[in-house]
Amino acid sequence: MQLPEGVSESDPIFPIAAASELAGMHPQTLRQYDRIGLVVPGRTRGGSRRYSARNIVQLREVARLSGEGVPLAVIQRMLDLENEVQELRGEVRALAAQLREERETRPGARVFATNAAGGVVTLTGTTRVRRQTDIVVWHPPHG
Repeated sequence: MQLPEGVSESDPIFPIAAASELAGMHPQTLRQYDRIGLVVPGRTRGGSRRYSARNIVQLREVARLSGEGVPLAVIQRMLDLENEVQELRGEVRALAAQLREERETRPGARVFATNAAGGVVTLTGTTRVRRQTDIVVWHPPHG
C-alpha cells in the first residue's frame, strides 16, 4: 500500500468506510474486531475510528487466517506477538541510534594498559603502547 509522503504506516488516517473497503470486509466486522481487541484502530477526538495502513494489513491477515480456519483467539495472540516485535524493533532502532550518536560524539575511546610497575594507564585514541620486554614474576603472599 503506497502512502503519501510523510505518512507512517502506523498513522491513523483511514475512516472505517475506507478501511473496510481496503480490507475487503464489512464495516460491522471491523467494529466487532475493535470491540474484542483484535485490530484496534486509533480514534479522533470525537471518537471516530481511524485505521492505519498497518491496521489494514492486519485486517487482511485476519481474513486470510480465519478463512483457513484459524480461531480468532489464536489470531489475536499472533497479532499481539507481532505488535510486541514491532515495538521491540523500534526500541532497538532507538537504542542503536543512541549508541551510534554516543560513539560519534565522545572525545575518544578509553583504552587502558598497564605500565611496568603494574599501574593502570589510560590511553587516548592516538597513544601507541610501547612493547615491554621485561619479565614480571608474581609470587602470592605467604600467610
